[in-house]
Amino acid sequence: MIFKPHDYQRYCINRMILESHLGLLLDMGLGKTVIALTAINDLRFNRFAISRTLVIAPKKVAEDTWTRESSKWDHLHLLRINAVLGAKNKRIRALNTPGDIWVINRENVQWLVDYYRNDWPFDCVIIDELSSFKNPSAKRFKALKLMLPHIKRLYGLTGTPAPNGLLDLWSQVYLLDQGQRLGKTVTAYRDRYFNPDQRGADRIYTYKPKDGSEGSIKAAISDICISLSARDYLTLPKRIDNVIPVHLSPKAAAQYREMERNMLLQVDEATIDASTAAVLSNKLLQLCNGAIYDENKAVYALHDEKLEALKEIVDTAQGNSLLVFYNFQHDRDRIKKALSRMKLKIGELKTPEDIEEWNAGKLDILLAHPASAAYGLNLQDGGHIVVWFGLNWSLELYQQANARLHRQGQTETVIVQHLVTQGGMDEQVMEALQGKEATQEALLNALKARIEEYKQEEENANNEAKTL
Repeated sequence: MIFKPHDYQRYCINRMILESHLGLLLDMGLGKTVIALTAINDLRFNRFAISRTLVIAPKKVAEDTWTRESSKWDHLHLLRINAVLGAKNKRIRALNTPGDIWVINRENVQWLVDYYRNDWPFDCVIIDELSSFKNPSAKRFKALKLMLPHIKRLYGLTGTPAPNGLLDLWSQVYLLDQGQRLGKTVTAYRDRYFNPDQRGADRIYTYKPKDGSEGSIKAAISDICISLSARDYLTLPKRIDNVIPVHLSPKAAAQYREMERNMLLQVDEATIDASTAAVLSNKLLQLCNGAIYDENKAVYALHDEKLEALKEIVDTAQGNSLLVFYNFQHDRDRIKKALSRMKLKIGELKTPEDIEEWNAGKLDILLAHPASAAYGLNLQDGGHIVVWFGLNWSLELYQQANARLHRQGQTETVIVQHLVTQGGMDEQVMEALQGKEATQEALLNALKARIEEYKQEEENANNEAKTL
């Protein structure tokens, strides 16, 4: 296929060729991969400016997207791409295979640095999904940081550089400029641009930007980052979002409410922290989906209402394929069991072959966890209907997962169906996602409100008992 770049794509390609370090903060569907490959191709074969390129990507993207994209376009036929994946011996074999680009999953970055150390051979590095390096305490960031003096060119690709707030930007920009713009340390960055927000007795849990900080930060990195929005450059297919209420039976509703009440009254809304909130939220969302893990990791079933709602969607889909996102392993297992009698071809998103089957129209249902389908995968050829069996509190994963179908190349109206259990935590998550506020802070606030509600009920019941 002949590549005819849009003007914005040509601009990004030229910036990559002319500049050694750059962040491409491009919306989903703007073609970050072909932009990067085109620049690498020119730098490698026309300008002889680089010899070996390392691409660091999410595992599913590393397995499929870069190889598939390079084989798609005529002008990239010279590029040899090796996937550095699998067992250690396979990774070593791939590293020693002649090529131009080596693609590795981000979980193996530390291993790669330990393997090469001072013999680091990659003069160009591309981080596909730069936001996965947002944590300066993570091993992958620390490992790659050690290699920065050996890297002549480094480019970061992402659509959501600050999924949880501006604090996420520091480590990503540091990889591009080694602290020139936002400070040499995250502490210096935090002290300059943020004030403490939520805190406990001896620690600060969250920070909020000082007045004017957002503008100052964007101005500081504007020369080293390109930020483009899809709505300014693409005409995407129409998208319809539906919320399908899932009503529990009186028995299941009472059981859910009692279990939720017992869980929440064990914690104090004044001191609840992020880790406690995540555990509680996961349990409540499991209950909404119909089952929960007990202390022995056994699955305890509560209700089948969501499964019944999913079967109704399958029936009314009239043969159209469904991309179904689940949140927990028992969701996946229960879905497969519930649909086993419907004579459907059901696949799970695990390998490049699964993607090929889906895009070829060979699957009725593709089951996927949003974390495994969030970045870079092109699934728009296989269908146009998304079903969220289980929700979670990550706005970033939610947006990225939906963009697997709602992206350039999709020819149908995309329908996104959300199964939302009424009266449960699902409602809070759905409200936050619709308001684009599904963050850690929103989760904490939602749980605090529920705890306060149950405490007030308990207090009212005690007062009423005293008066009798």
